[in-house]
Amino acid sequence: MAAQGGSRTVIYAALAGNALIAATKFAAALFTGSSAMLSEGVHSVVDTGNQLLMLHGLRRAASPPDETHPLGYGREVYFWSFVVALLVFAVGAGVSFYEGIVHLLHPVPAQNITVNYVVIGLSVVFEGSAWFFALRHFRREKGRQSYLAAVRRSKDPTIFTVLFEDSAALLGLLIAFIAITAAHVFEMPLLDGIGSIGIALVLAATAIFLAIESKGLLIGEQALPAVRRRISELAASDRDVAGVVDILTVHLGPSDVVAAIDVEFHDELRTPEIEASVNRIQENVRSELQQVSSIFIRPRSRPSQFG
Repeated sequence: MAAQGGSRTVIYAALAGNALIAATKFAAALFTGSSAMLSEGVHSVVDTGNQLLMLHGLRRAASPPDETHPLGYGREVYFWSFVVALLVFAVGAGVSFYEGIVHLLHPVPAQNITVNYVVIGLSVVFEGSAWFFALRHFRREKGRQSYLAAVRRSKDPTIFTVLFEDSAALLGLLIAFIAITAAHVFEMPLLDGIGSIGIALVLAATAIFLAIESKGLLIGEQALPAVRRRISELAASDRDVAGVVDILTVHLGPSDVVAAIDVEFHDELRTPEIEASVNRIQENVRSELQQVSSIFIRPRSRPSQFG
Protein backbone atom coordinates (compact mmCIF):
# COMPACT_ATOMS: atom_id res chain seq x y z
CA MET A 1 0.00 0.00 0.00
CA ALA A 2 2.95 2.32 0.54
CA ALA A 3 3.82 2.02 -3.12
CA GLN A 4 0.30 2.96 -4.10
CA GLY A 5 0.43 5.92 -1.76
CA GLY A 6 3.57 7.10 -3.54
CA SER A 7 1.88 6.56 -6.90
CA ARG A 8 -1.08 8.70 -5.87
CA THR A 9 1.19 11.52 -4.73
CA VAL A 10 2.98 11.58 -8.09
CA ILE A 11 -0.34 11.48 -9.98
CA TYR A 12 -1.88 14.29 -7.89
CA ALA A 13 1.15 16.48 -8.55
CA ALA A 14 0.91 15.85 -12.30
CA LEU A 15 -2.88 16.33 -12.28
CA ALA A 16 -2.70 19.75 -10.66
CA GLY A 17 0.01 20.94 -13.01
CA ASN A 18 -1.66 19.68 -16.19
CA ALA A 19 -5.06 21.15 -15.35
CA LEU A 20 -3.59 24.63 -14.91
CA ILE A 21 -1.34 24.28 -17.96
CA ALA A 22 -4.21 23.12 -20.20
CA ALA A 23 -6.33 26.15 -19.36
CA THR A 24 -3.40 28.48 -19.99
CA LYS A 25 -2.50 26.87 -23.32
CA PHE A 26 -6.05 27.01 -24.64
CA ALA A 27 -6.34 30.67 -23.68
CA ALA A 28 -3.07 31.38 -25.51
CA ALA A 29 -4.12 29.38 -28.59
CA LEU A 30 -7.43 31.27 -28.74
CA PHE A 31 -5.68 34.60 -28.35
CA THR A 32 -2.83 33.97 -30.82
CA GLY A 33 -4.24 31.43 -33.30
CA SER A 34 -1.21 29.12 -32.92
CA SER A 35 -1.79 25.55 -34.11
CA ALA A 36 1.15 24.18 -32.11
CA MET A 37 -0.17 25.83 -28.96
CA LEU A 38 -3.63 24.36 -29.57
CA SER A 39 -2.05 20.91 -29.95
CA GLU A 40 -0.20 21.44 -26.70
CA GLY A 41 -3.49 22.40 -25.03
CA VAL A 42 -5.10 19.16 -26.25
CA HIS A 43 -2.05 17.27 -25.02
CA SER A 44 -2.43 18.73 -21.51
CA VAL A 45 -6.17 17.95 -21.44
CA VAL A 46 -5.43 14.34 -22.40
CA ASP A 47 -2.77 14.14 -19.67
CA THR A 48 -5.22 15.54 -17.11
CA GLY A 49 -7.85 12.97 -18.07
CA ASN A 50 -5.24 10.23 -17.99
CA GLN A 51 -4.26 11.04 -14.43
CA LEU A 52 -7.92 10.91 -13.38
CA LEU A 53 -8.20 7.47 -14.99
CA MET A 54 -5.09 6.23 -13.19
CA LEU A 55 -6.46 7.46 -9.87
CA HIS A 56 -9.69 5.62 -10.67
CA GLY A 57 -7.64 2.49 -11.42
CA LEU A 58 -5.80 2.72 -8.11
CA ARG A 59 -9.09 3.17 -6.25
CA ARG A 60 -10.67 0.17 -7.99
CA ALA A 61 -7.56 -1.95 -7.44
CA ALA A 62 -7.86 -1.39 -3.69
CA SER A 63 -11.34 -3.00 -3.64
CA PRO A 64 -11.41 -6.19 -1.55
CA PRO A 65 -12.00 -9.62 -3.14
CA ASP A 66 -15.60 -10.67 -3.58
CA GLU A 67 -17.58 -13.61 -4.96
CA THR A 68 -17.12 -12.63 -8.60
CA HIS A 69 -13.46 -11.63 -8.21
CA PRO A 70 -12.01 -13.93 -5.53
CA LEU A 71 -8.44 -12.74 -6.17
CA GLY A 72 -9.34 -9.06 -5.98
CA TYR A 73 -9.25 -6.19 -8.47
CA GLY A 74 -5.50 -5.54 -8.67
CA ARG A 75 -5.41 -5.63 -12.47
CA GLU A 76 -7.68 -2.60 -12.69
CA VAL A 77 -4.46 -0.55 -12.49
CA TYR A 78 -3.05 -2.34 -15.54
CA PHE A 79 -6.28 -2.04 -17.51
CA TRP A 80 -6.60 1.70 -16.97
CA SER A 81 -2.92 2.23 -17.72
CA PHE A 82 -3.49 0.53 -21.06
CA VAL A 83 -6.52 2.76 -21.68
CA VAL A 84 -4.33 5.78 -20.91
CA ALA A 85 -1.84 4.68 -23.57
CA LEU A 86 -4.67 4.33 -26.10
CA LEU A 87 -5.97 7.81 -25.27
CA VAL A 88 -2.54 9.36 -25.67
CA PHE A 89 -2.34 7.79 -29.12
CA ALA A 90 -5.93 8.28 -30.32
CA VAL A 91 -6.77 11.66 -28.80
CA GLY A 92 -3.44 13.35 -28.09
CA ALA A 93 -1.52 12.27 -31.19
CA GLY A 94 -4.61 12.12 -33.39
CA VAL A 95 -5.85 15.65 -32.66
CA SER A 96 -2.34 17.12 -32.86
CA PHE A 97 -1.78 15.47 -36.25
CA TYR A 98 -5.15 16.70 -37.51
CA GLU A 99 -4.44 20.26 -36.35
CA GLY A 100 -1.07 20.13 -38.06
CA ILE A 101 -2.56 19.02 -41.37
CA VAL A 102 -5.29 21.69 -41.20
CA HIS A 103 -2.68 24.35 -40.52
CA LEU A 104 -0.53 23.13 -43.40
CA LEU A 105 -3.48 23.32 -45.79
CA HIS A 106 -4.71 26.66 -44.44
CA PRO A 107 -1.75 28.42 -42.75
CA VAL A 108 -2.68 31.38 -40.56
CA PRO A 109 0.03 33.59 -39.01
CA ALA A 110 0.04 33.54 -35.22
CA GLN A 111 -0.76 36.81 -33.45
CA ASN A 112 0.76 38.19 -30.24
CA ILE A 113 3.61 35.69 -30.24
CA THR A 114 4.84 37.01 -26.88
CA VAL A 115 1.80 35.42 -25.23
CA ASN A 116 2.87 32.03 -26.58
CA TYR A 117 6.34 32.47 -25.14
CA VAL A 118 4.96 33.40 -21.73
CA VAL A 119 2.68 30.36 -21.74
CA ILE A 120 5.48 28.05 -22.85
CA GLY A 121 7.73 29.40 -20.11
CA LEU A 122 5.08 28.91 -17.42
CA SER A 123 4.28 25.45 -18.76
CA VAL A 124 7.94 24.43 -18.60
CA VAL A 125 8.04 25.51 -14.95
CA PHE A 126 4.86 23.63 -13.95
CA GLU A 127 5.48 20.60 -16.18
CA GLY A 128 9.13 20.47 -15.17
CA SER A 129 8.20 20.48 -11.49
CA ALA A 130 5.81 17.54 -11.97
CA TRP A 131 8.41 15.76 -14.13
CA PHE A 132 11.13 16.21 -11.50
CA PHE A 133 8.80 14.94 -8.77
CA ALA A 134 7.96 11.81 -10.80
CA LEU A 135 11.62 11.29 -11.73
CA ARG A 136 12.76 11.51 -8.12
CA HIS A 137 10.18 8.94 -7.05
CA PHE A 138 11.07 6.64 -9.96
CA ARG A 139 14.79 6.86 -9.19
CA ARG A 140 14.12 5.71 -5.64
CA GLU A 141 12.19 2.74 -6.98
CA LYS A 142 14.67 1.73 -9.71
CA GLY A 143 17.77 1.44 -7.53
CA ARG A 144 20.89 0.72 -9.59
CA GLN A 145 19.06 -0.45 -12.69
CA SER A 146 19.10 1.56 -15.89
CA TYR A 147 15.95 3.57 -16.60
CA LEU A 148 14.86 1.31 -19.45
CA ALA A 149 15.51 -1.86 -17.44
CA ALA A 150 13.62 -0.40 -14.48
CA VAL A 151 10.60 0.38 -16.66
CA ARG A 152 10.61 -3.12 -18.14
CA ARG A 153 10.86 -4.73 -14.69
CA SER A 154 8.47 -2.34 -12.94
CA LYS A 155 5.12 -3.73 -11.83
CA ASP A 156 3.64 -0.29 -11.15
CA PRO A 157 2.77 1.38 -14.48
CA THR A 158 1.37 4.53 -12.86
CA ILE A 159 4.81 5.91 -12.00
CA PHE A 160 6.52 5.41 -15.34
CA THR A 161 3.36 6.44 -17.22
CA VAL A 162 3.36 9.84 -15.48
CA LEU A 163 7.12 10.15 -16.03
CA PHE A 164 6.87 9.40 -19.75
CA GLU A 165 3.85 11.65 -20.20
CA ASP A 166 5.66 14.55 -18.54
CA SER A 167 8.79 13.85 -20.59
CA ALA A 168 6.70 13.91 -23.78
CA ALA A 169 5.07 17.13 -22.59
CA LEU A 170 8.44 18.85 -22.09
CA LEU A 171 9.63 17.67 -25.50
CA GLY A 172 6.35 18.89 -27.00
CA LEU A 173 6.89 22.32 -25.46
CA LEU A 174 10.35 22.46 -27.00
CA ILE A 175 8.91 21.56 -30.41
CA ALA A 176 6.17 24.18 -30.01
CA PHE A 177 8.74 26.83 -29.10
CA ILE A 178 10.90 26.00 -32.12
CA ALA A 179 7.91 25.84 -34.49
CA ILE A 180 6.37 29.11 -33.29
CA THR A 181 9.72 30.92 -33.42
CA ALA A 182 10.59 29.57 -36.89
CA ALA A 183 7.13 30.45 -38.24
CA HIS A 184 7.53 34.02 -36.93
CA VAL A 185 11.15 34.58 -37.97
CA PHE A 186 10.82 33.14 -41.48
CA GLU A 187 7.22 34.38 -41.90
CA MET A 188 6.15 30.84 -42.81
CA PRO A 189 2.96 29.96 -40.83
CA LEU A 190 3.01 26.41 -42.16
CA LEU A 191 6.00 25.73 -39.88
CA ASP A 192 3.55 26.06 -36.99
CA GLY A 193 1.56 23.18 -38.50
CA ILE A 194 4.74 21.13 -38.89
CA GLY A 195 5.31 21.69 -35.18
CA SER A 196 1.90 20.17 -34.44
CA ILE A 197 2.78 17.12 -36.51
CA GLY A 198 6.07 16.83 -34.62
CA ILE A 199 4.19 16.88 -31.31
CA ALA A 200 1.84 14.20 -32.68
CA LEU A 201 4.81 11.95 -33.52
CA VAL A 202 6.23 12.37 -30.01
CA LEU A 203 2.88 11.46 -28.45
CA ALA A 204 2.41 8.49 -30.78
CA ALA A 205 5.85 7.08 -29.90
CA THR A 206 5.18 7.57 -26.18
CA ALA A 207 1.76 5.92 -26.44
CA ILE A 208 3.10 2.88 -28.30
CA PHE A 209 5.82 2.32 -25.70
CA LEU A 210 3.36 2.69 -22.79
CA ALA A 211 0.87 0.37 -24.50
CA ILE A 212 3.50 -2.36 -24.94
CA GLU A 213 4.55 -2.16 -21.29
CA SER A 214 0.97 -2.03 -19.97
CA LYS A 215 -0.09 -4.93 -22.21
CA GLY A 216 2.58 -7.18 -20.72
CA LEU A 217 1.39 -6.39 -17.19
CA LEU A 218 -2.27 -6.80 -18.15
CA ILE A 219 -1.67 -10.24 -19.63
CA GLY A 220 0.24 -11.27 -16.54
CA GLU A 221 3.91 -11.05 -15.56
CA GLN A 222 5.67 -13.13 -12.95
CA ALA A 223 7.17 -11.65 -9.81
CA LEU A 224 10.76 -10.44 -9.80
CA PRO A 225 13.46 -13.12 -9.44
CA ALA A 226 14.36 -12.01 -5.90
CA VAL A 227 10.72 -12.43 -4.79
CA ARG A 228 10.39 -15.86 -6.40
CA ARG A 229 13.69 -16.97 -4.91
CA ARG A 230 12.68 -15.85 -1.41
CA ILE A 231 9.30 -17.62 -1.63
CA SER A 232 11.12 -20.80 -2.62
CA GLU A 233 13.61 -20.42 0.24
CA LEU A 234 10.87 -19.87 2.82
CA ALA A 235 8.95 -22.91 1.60
CA ALA A 236 12.07 -25.12 1.52
CA SER A 237 13.08 -24.06 5.05
CA ASP A 238 10.04 -25.68 6.66
CA ARG A 239 11.01 -28.76 8.66
CA ASP A 240 8.51 -31.02 6.90
CA VAL A 241 9.53 -30.04 3.35
CA ALA A 242 11.95 -32.21 1.39
CA GLY A 243 12.24 -29.64 -1.41
CA VAL A 244 10.44 -27.21 -3.69
CA VAL A 245 9.64 -28.80 -7.05
CA ASP A 246 8.28 -25.76 -8.87
CA ILE A 247 6.97 -22.26 -8.25
CA LEU A 248 4.65 -20.10 -10.31
CA THR A 249 3.94 -16.44 -9.57
CA VAL A 250 1.90 -13.75 -11.30
CA HIS A 251 1.28 -10.07 -10.54
CA LEU A 252 -2.37 -9.11 -10.21
CA GLY A 253 -1.34 -5.57 -9.31
CA PRO A 254 1.75 -3.55 -8.38
CA SER A 255 1.67 -4.90 -4.81
CA ASP A 256 -0.46 -8.00 -5.33
CA VAL A 257 1.25 -11.31 -6.13
CA VAL A 258 -0.31 -14.76 -6.38
CA ALA A 259 2.04 -17.70 -5.82
CA ALA A 260 1.49 -21.40 -6.57
CA ILE A 261 4.13 -23.72 -5.09
CA ASP A 262 4.66 -27.40 -5.81
CA VAL A 263 6.25 -28.87 -2.67
CA GLU A 264 7.69 -32.31 -1.94
CA PHE A 265 6.93 -33.32 1.65
CA HIS A 266 8.71 -36.03 3.58
CA ASP A 267 7.20 -39.43 2.82
CA GLU A 268 6.37 -40.36 6.41
CA LEU A 269 4.09 -37.36 6.98
CA ARG A 270 0.38 -37.80 7.55
CA THR A 271 -2.38 -35.50 6.29
CA PRO A 272 -2.67 -33.38 9.50
CA GLU A 273 1.09 -32.83 9.49
CA ILE A 274 1.07 -31.78 5.82
CA GLU A 275 -1.80 -29.38 6.52
CA ALA A 276 0.13 -27.86 9.42
CA SER A 277 3.19 -27.47 7.20
CA VAL A 278 1.13 -25.74 4.49
CA ASN A 279 -0.24 -23.29 7.07
CA ARG A 280 3.27 -22.52 8.36
CA ILE A 281 4.60 -21.88 4.86
CA GLN A 282 1.72 -19.56 4.06
CA GLU A 283 2.17 -17.60 7.29
CA ASN A 284 5.95 -17.29 6.84
CA VAL A 285 5.66 -16.07 3.26
CA ARG A 286 2.91 -13.57 4.04
CA SER A 287 4.72 -12.20 7.11
CA GLU A 288 7.93 -11.49 5.16
CA LEU A 289 6.55 -10.73 1.69
CA GLN A 290 3.43 -8.68 2.23
CA GLN A 291 2.88 -8.24 -1.51
CA VAL A 292 2.08 -11.97 -1.78
CA SER A 293 -1.68 -11.91 -1.23
CA SER A 294 -2.58 -15.51 -2.16
CA ILE A 295 -0.52 -18.70 -1.81
CA PHE A 296 -1.50 -22.10 -3.17
CA ILE A 297 0.57 -25.13 -2.16
CA ARG A 298 0.32 -28.49 -3.88
CA PRO A 299 2.06 -31.67 -2.61
CA ARG A 300 4.12 -33.14 -5.44
CA SER A 301 6.98 -35.59 -5.77
CA ARG A 302 10.09 -34.78 -7.75
CA PRO A 303 10.21 -36.42 -11.19
CA SER A 304 12.31 -39.54 -11.26
CA GLN A 305 15.70 -38.98 -12.92
CA PHE A 306 15.23 -42.37 -14.63
CA GLY A 307 11.96 -41.19 -16.27
